[in-house]
Amino acid sequence: MLAVAGAAIFLIAAIVGGYTYYRSTHFNKNVQINGVSVGGLSEKSALAHLKSEKINNDVYLNGKLFLKGKKTNSGFTQKDLSKVKELLKKQWSFFPRSKKISYQITPSNVSDYRNKVIKPKLKQLLNSKNSKLTAAVDSHAVLQYGKISYTVSKKGNQYDVAKILAAYEKQKNQPTTNIKKYIIQPVTSLSSQVQKQKAKLETLAKRTVVYKVQQTSYTLSGKNVISQATYIGGKYQIAQDGILNEVKNINSKQATLQKGISFKTHAGNVVNVPGGTYGWALKGSDSYETISNAFINNSGEVDAASDIYGVGYLTYGTGYDNSANDGIGTTYAEVSIQDQRAWFYINGKEVYTTNIVTGKHSTNEDTPTGVWYIMYKQSPATLEGSEAGNANYSVKVNYWAQFTSSGCGFHDASWRTDWSSTAYLNNGSGGCANTPSANMKSVYDSLSQKEAVVVY
Repeated sequence: MLAVAGAAIFLIAAIVGGYTYYRSTHFNKNVQINGVSVGGLSEKSALAHLKSEKINNDVYLNGKLFLKGKKTNSGFTQKDLSKVKELLKKQWSFFPRSKKISYQITPSNVSDYRNKVIKPKLKQLLNSKNSKLTAAVDSHAVLQYGKISYTVSKKGNQYDVAKILAAYEKQKNQPTTNIKKYIIQPVTSLSSQVQKQKAKLETLAKRTVVYKVQQTSYTLSGKNVISQATYIGGKYQIAQDGILNEVKNINSKQATLQKGISFKTHAGNVVNVPGGTYGWALKGSDSYETISNAFINNSGEVDAASDIYGVGYLTYGTGYDNSANDGIGTTYAEVSIQDQRAWFYINGKEVYTTNIVTGKHSTNEDTPTGVWYIMYKQSPATLEGSEAGNANYSVKVNYWAQFTSSGCGFHDASWRTDWSSTAYLNNGSGGCANTPSANMKSVYDSLSQKEAVVVY
């Protein structure tokens, strides 16, 4: 009886041992390696099966062939046996399992065909198809005079190339690649991305910028000045119109360029003089850059000095540093056509005066009235131009100081014999202020570039 029991135990032990050995040397039923079924195979048989497999390198999107590739070897060699053994141990279970398990191994001699050929082709094909498909439209936050709104997002049908390529990379060792078709989805107004934009724009709207123009400071608030702004890709974009409107208002109040002035003459009389080339104004595009950058960088206060412009020879403006005397300051030249005389002032004091002869009135060559400025000085100089009765002239002078864009200026006139106060009516110049040669050096020395010349 004991012998029978011992034999039974031995038989059971042998069966269990054999079963255990088999289970430890063979894969479970539904195990795959790189997409190839190795269920029921030993490690060596599994490797042999893997080595014999061909990779067709086709790419499927949602089960539909998208890109055709040529077949290549699997890349498995005998060196990969240890990797198969590791998976065999990993999947082992005492009782058989029917659960599907898929493992990935990088073969020791894997072909670079997929990386060098198929992947670039896949990317190119996706981008090519996207060019004919409809792009998704993201929502984004918009600031308009302190209020936040959102643009409407719209769905598209373009491929999400980055996600598809990432999915391809994960399956690059499988015989056939079947990838989910990822479509680019629009960013909606509820997304954290757009809500971050909203927060940034709310901060922008609360900012103020002090814009200093000469001695006047203008406090500009974001909610009142910024007509529209967005925050996309980590950058603010501010529309121009709201800021330009503020600049226009400032120019209207303060700029002097081409604006007439009420001028107090040497005799104490007040005359209205039309605007000329003298003066400055804020250049809209430059002011916009200064102010918008100040809002973006939260600068607090910025100066407008670099935003001014002018006309004529000096395009960067004249008189910005002058606020007195209707903007012309206290250093200027005064020219009276009626009196045929000029006065020159430095720091509010008259330093010189002389008789002159202005443009010939009978031929409408009058020296133009207006507020001009000394464009440049030259000694000696050659004057070239035309006048009534003399189509082309060229004369040499010792001193020249031009003050209009049309070519009028102060200069000596050694050829002139008529210096009477009525000479200008029928025997005037071609538009310049002829000055006696004996006086011209003093006139020249009294003048400086950019100073105002008031002709009335």
